[in-house]
Amino acid sequence: MKNSILIILIQILVAITFTSCDDFLETEPMDKLVPNTFFQTEKDLELYTNSFYQRMIPGGLEVVQSDELGEFTSKNQSPTFIAGNYSSVNEGAWSWTDLRNINYFLENYDNEVIPEEARNHYAGIARFFRAWFYFEKVKRYGDVPWYDKTLATDDEDLYKARDPREMVMDNVMADLNFAVENIRDRKDNSASMITRQVALAFKSRVALFEGTYRKYHTELGLSGSSELLREAASAARIVMDANQYSLYNTGAPESDYRTLFISENPISQEVMLAVVYNNALRRWHNITWKFNSATYGARWGLNKQFINTYLMTDGSRFTDQPGFDEKVFVEEMADRDPRLAQTVRSLGYTRSDGSAAPPNFGYTYTGYHILKFSLDDKRYDGISEAYNSISLIRYAEVLLNYAEAKAELGEFDESVWMETIAPLRERAGVDSSIPMEADTYLQEVYFPELSDRYLLEIRRERGIELCYEGLRYDDLMRWRKGELVEMSWKGIYVPALDTPMDLDGNGTPDVSFVQTVPATKEPGVIYFVIDGNASQLSEGTKGHLIWRDDENREFPDKKYLHPISNTDIVLNPNLEQNPGWD
Repeated sequence: MKNSILIILIQILVAITFTSCDDFLETEPMDKLVPNTFFQTEKDLELYTNSFYQRMIPGGLEVVQSDELGEFTSKNQSPTFIAGNYSSVNEGAWSWTDLRNINYFLENYDNEVIPEEARNHYAGIARFFRAWFYFEKVKRYGDVPWYDKTLATDDEDLYKARDPREMVMDNVMADLNFAVENIRDRKDNSASMITRQVALAFKSRVALFEGTYRKYHTELGLSGSSELLREAASAARIVMDANQYSLYNTGAPESDYRTLFISENPISQEVMLAVVYNNALRRWHNITWKFNSATYGARWGLNKQFINTYLMTDGSRFTDQPGFDEKVFVEEMADRDPRLAQTVRSLGYTRSDGSAAPPNFGYTYTGYHILKFSLDDKRYDGISEAYNSISLIRYAEVLLNYAEAKAELGEFDESVWMETIAPLRERAGVDSSIPMEADTYLQEVYFPELSDRYLLEIRRERGIELCYEGLRYDDLMRWRKGELVEMSWKGIYVPALDTPMDLDGNGTPDVSFVQTVPATKEPGVIYFVIDGNASQLSEGTKGHLIWRDDENREFPDKKYLHPISNTDIVLNPNLEQNPGWD
């Protein structure tokens, strides 16, 4: 705990220091730090690299909210990129400030008066963040200019063309390899610093992304998919064998999963890297407010198609039950994978004061009201003072990365299942038996191109375990499944209009779907208006709640990459536009 607070204090100090010297990062670092007077001690290297954390680690809300681009979530409306007239004019100009900060450090850190081990450690931190920087750029734009030096205003490379994706990712992998070889292998129980194990876990994420991207995007003619998948499996395996991390499992499947996401101090048994918040230091976020406000947030909710993928506690498929899609909420939530009730409001959920809290249709449009990161105290529904830390990398993801890489290589078997998928389901309180055949629901609704029963289960498990942790849209991109974002936003099943429904199983009505709000309202009931445009019922006066089918959600192939900003192309005509965005 003391170490965690110390780290936060250091990061706040760094933020204040560099905020007061904006030109240090925004223009010329050497204007503020002269190499022969600053890079003299290990403490100098530590202070400088702390700026990378402050500037490059995303905020908690940014991590959580990024999943709204995925297919499994509804909101008030789709982003312009999905359902609008998006063009290179809408795309913001890219920034290279953080890269310049990193490269300046790498050009000046290597002072022989500092022990070589320390120099290599902090160089590893810098190269980790350079890999982080470029991974984000490649995911968004594909080919990008590679710079491993600081540039003067008269440097001709300022106006060079984009470098090929393969070349850039080779350099990213080289940076990560240097990082895992040189960063200290010392577990950080505050989960706020980059260690060797964190670098390995991130390497497994990057290599899995790029390996599968190249495998499924055959139109790009990229090579090296298998080699990258082997790198992903190898990096994950090293983390698994190091035994520094394990799944958080106290034998309480009804709460262990969600505890990971509502704890103030990251549970470092499993959480490897987190955005750390702290109430005593007034380091807060607004995630609870965002998920529990009709106006402040986008009223995010999960969609019925995804909810259907959660298994029963006995390991059987919910979608194998007769009439599974027409079960009312209290029936479909019963006896399901306990992670479901720790991800959305379900049967019997109450707030910290003991008051019933069924899905609130003032805050969600589908009825699957997300609570995974929300604190139970109502006070945080209207203020930016939530203090639960938000995980960036968890050991659970490492297991899933290993499982998927092995499956994509054709090397997945029962032994790999027992090391990866089985412990995740056992922690969740779900029978971990291996399915005997491929899941036809997953094939029909999500992955008709897949026949491998193992790979289908891995994708199921990845969606459920990592829900709203900022990885779903990236998964769709690398699997070449962007068309899934065109999926209808389907909500709970409504047996009839004008009939109040009990959503939490306590015997009192919570919501009524109407075409006109009645003059006399029933206490405690939210009236959700079916207007026939933004909101509909699939069978007219009954059926599934359908939200925003009036949108024209489209995902043509060009959207696998964003356009290069019109601003950047005007500044540098050598940047060719991504295909389809001219």
